[in-house]
Amino acid sequence: MRSTRLISAVDSHTEGMPTRVVTGGVGVIPGATMNEKRLHFMEHLDDIRLFLMNEPRGHAAMSGAILQPPTREDCDWGVVYIEVSGCLPMCGHGTIGVATVLVETGMVEVIEPVTTIRLDTPAGLVIARVAVSDGHADSVTIENVPSYVDVLDASIEVPGLGTVPYSMAFGGNFYAMVELDAVGLPFDREHQQSIVQAGLLIMDAINTTAPPRHPSIQGVDHCHHVEFIAPGSDATLSRHAMAIHPGWFDRSPCGTGTSARMAELWARGELALNTDFINESFIGSRFIGRLIAETDVAGRPAVIPTITGRAWVTGIGQYMLDPADPFPTGFTF
Repeated sequence: MRSTRLISAVDSHTEGMPTRVVTGGVGVIPGATMNEKRLHFMEHLDDIRLFLMNEPRGHAAMSGAILQPPTREDCDWGVVYIEVSGCLPMCGHGTIGVATVLVETGMVEVIEPVTTIRLDTPAGLVIARVAVSDGHADSVTIENVPSYVDVLDASIEVPGLGTVPYSMAFGGNFYAMVELDAVGLPFDREHQQSIVQAGLLIMDAINTTAPPRHPSIQGVDHCHHVEFIAPGSDATLSRHAMAIHPGWFDRSPCGTGTSARMAELWARGELALNTDFINESFIGSRFIGRLIAETDVAGRPAVIPTITGRAWVTGIGQYMLDPADPFPTGFTF
């Protein structure tokens, strides 16, 4: 076999959403911080993301994480998150997948009943606490980066949809939260194409006229997620369809989206600290969230969220590139 590229990975899924955890073949990405590594990867190494995420090695809703040495002395591993839409500053389901893979492969010292893993991410320190029994990763609780509301109860003119009310919150990525009723669509997967198209229109309108910008994380200056809230959702149980650029749905309940949703509910006075919150995905899988502390982000009121979910290893692979392959970075369809 001929190959000009060989990348090793452990595949997993977190409540339905894949995470391809890259364990070898990439090397150390330049950068003094994990966000600098993310930005360098985006500018100089994006062909690796395309190679792993696009067809034929990936698919239209593929997601992954590249393990790196940490840039912080207080961390065990660093992570650069990749998916079909680009490189994220943080990924909740991906972090649950990474922590599960690290335990299941023995890449960290496994301690029962809880193995604590400190992860250096582009968005900041994330702590993963893995519940372990008989050497198996049963579930993961991540302590996420500070989450906050950027805009509450705004509205935007969206071509084809009219005036759309929304709120914007950060939970590791920016999320526009929109009631499905506000765009006249049902919470029904038979209408998924209409929902995702509405999401793309809303993203485009926001990014054109009112893009969000994180005050301290360079390059986090856009909205690529619309969290469509299903009717009947509240601060105890919320159901949603998560539309993501360039046109797909999160299969998991979305860890950073759950964090953003809890920050919004907290800002409204509807969700108290140390109270369980259940967030349900479009396929019916669930994360359990909690807010454990108040803090601030550049003077803005913020909260520290935790997310609990499960992941399972689905395979181990070595991804190769034959020099004669006409699709060295894959393709989209």
